[in-house]
Amino acid sequence: MPHIAIQMYPGRDAATKQRLAKALVETAARELSRSEEHFSVSITDIPQDAWKASVYDKVVASADTVIQPGYTM
Repeated sequence: MPHIAIQMYPGRDAATKQRLAKALVETAARELSRSEEHFSVSITDIPQDAWKASVYDKVVASADTVIQPGYTM
């Protein structure tokens, strides 16, 4: 059961997050040839001042990261 985890700066409303989650599930289901009910999505707001330590440093160091950030910190 694939789970999609999104981390982003705060500021998006619930409707925007719901649309994003739905679009990601639709795309993932199509690409993985699975039904949408197999997917779950979480969205975590990370404050900008915590981004480097909470997200960036971990993503850059992870062997699981498929696409590295196109920015530096």
